Amino acid sequence: MADRLPKRKILFIITQSELGGAMRFIYEFTSRLPREKFTIMVVTGQEGDTTIINQLHQHGIATGILPQLRRDSSPQQDLKALWALRKLIRGFQPDTLFLNSSKTGFIGSLACRFPYRLKSQSGQPVRVIYRIGGWTFNDPWPNWKKHLWFWLEKISARWKDTIIVNNEHDFRQAIERKIQPRQKIILIYNGIDLKKLQFLSRDEARLKLFEPIAKTAGKIFQAKLVIGTIANFYPTKGITYLLDAISQLADYPEVAWILIGTGPEKTNLKLKIENLKLSDRVFMLGQVPDAHRFLSAFDAFVLPSVKEGLPWTLLEAMAAKKAIVATPVGGVPELIKSGHNGLLVPPADPTALAKALEEVITHDHLRQELGIQAHQTVLNNFTTDKMVKAVSELLE
Repeated sequence: MADRLPKRKILFIITQSELGGAMRFIYEFTSRLPREKFTIMVVTGQEGDTTIINQLHQHGIATGILPQLRRDSSPQQDLKALWALRKLIRGFQPDTLFLNSSKTGFIGSLACRFPYRLKSQSGQPVRVIYRIGGWTFNDPWPNWKKHLWFWLEKISARWKDTIIVNNEHDFRQAIERKIQPRQKIILIYNGIDLKKLQFLSRDEARLKLFEPIAKTAGKIFQAKLVIGTIANFYPTKGITYLLDAISQLADYPEVAWILIGTGPEKTNLKLKIENLKLSDRVFMLGQVPDAHRFLSAFDAFVLPSVKEGLPWTLLEAMAAKKAIVATPVGGVPELIKSGHNGLLVPPADPTALAKALEEVITHDHLRQELGIQAHQTVLNNFTTDKMVKAVSELLE
């Protein structure tokens, strides 16, 4: 009898298809959902790249692009996105609408109920789940913009059935500030699959990373230590503070600093590297496919963010047994206990960041011990199986 039941239809919406946390979650989750139980479609705005979209196709997952859905706000464009989303929902008739970014959280939940609530294939109202990887009102924005996004989240919470957060910090904020969906708000941590994570050997990773820049930066092959980060270059990632910290570490020319990623801040960061005269020590490698595979090239990993959810790159660096230097923002303190499995420093404090980096540069045993403990933390507590099981139960 059970096999006669129709498959549940899930429509995932995200503003852009960049290699960020929200898109990473969609891939990790949807690629593991049983096809005999679910019909899945993932729709993104036109901004971003096709890397994960192509990976979804390899798993037989249908995708679509909604050109009207864009990251930058424009009343006219957002209104077009609202009606385009509503048309899409009416056509697909999902049992669950799964929203995955701040903007789609607002526009998508509004589209589902205005001017009247849309129905699923079964005739029941479409259920709305919203997953947020870090409240937008925590971004380093002017106060008026923070207040605006707080009220947008608070008002639109009433249009959602369930809100998923990926760290306790955001969960507490929602409770304290009364961001209340129709049913519940739930904490589900990100997770990674250690069995499927594949890292290159140290030598191979360094060779492949350094080769493109070797002609202009010949000294990089002589670096005794490599410290790096993997991030989308937004102000929230705090890379500018990392550059300020590196400029205070002139006594350690044997360290090469690697920045993997791209984004709106790329030009500003490149200019700052030149102005600080760091071009012979700091190397921007752009976006690297499957960047986690190259973590083996690093001796330590740094994430100087001023705002986070529960960052995937940090989980991967911990899985790779890297010494971590990070800031205690968002869910990072739920991953890193300073002095045990990493070092935490205040955000936007280059001097404190430089001191912590100096610790890992000058103490080999400390680097090794922090890396071992970081790996154990991920191994025991933050697995893909736990994440997928918890979210799947919401869809049943």
